[in-house]
Amino acid sequence: MRHRNIVKKLGRTAAHRKATMANLASALLQHKHIETTEAKARVTRRFAERLITLAKQGTLHARRIAFQRLKQKSAVKALFDEIAPRFKDRNGGYTRMVKLGRRSGDGAPVAVLELVGFETAVKKQKDREARAEAKKEQEKKKQKASEKAEKAEEAQKEKKAEKKKEEKKKEEKKSEEKPKPKEKEKKADGDKDKKTDKKEKK
Repeated sequence: MRHRNIVKKLGRTAAHRKATMANLASALLQHKHIETTEAKARVTRRFAERLITLAKQGTLHARRIAFQRLKQKSAVKALFDEIAPRFKDRNGGYTRMVKLGRRSGDGAPVAVLELVGFETAVKKQKDREARAEAKKEQEKKKQKASEKAEKAEEAQKEKKAEKKKEEKKKEEKKSEEKPKPKEKEKKADGDKDKKTDKKEKK
């Protein structure tokens, strides 16, 4: 019987499960949103909301308990300095889970877990990603333009080389077609010599 056994084991041992929850909760507190499977998102939601309620006390004892569970100083600092003051007047419901459908690899249901009221941080991250993508696209366009210019230059060089070859061929043909003047002079000299020889014989 599973009466009052609320713990979702997630197919892990106790130590592995605690480490997973600590890592996911730390990522949620630092980045204000995470993307994971629905099962892990539900368990992380419960874990993180309890930590936020603890952080609203603001005591040293509460900090030590939070550090004992999260194992990361940066996450504890974000929890006590940024997140807890935001939720001072809010009693629970610090997180929101949005389902995204199924993962393409193994078909697992995926969800986004985010802190309520920190949507601006998510928007900023999306804007940064969009800017980075725009920069990448611009760089790609520049590369394509430079490649096109190089190809055009190569094509022009090839055309020039072909034109030079054609001109050389035309010049060679013209030189072959024209009679050589030296040969004519030699023939004329030869005829004169023959005539002089005939006269001498007579």
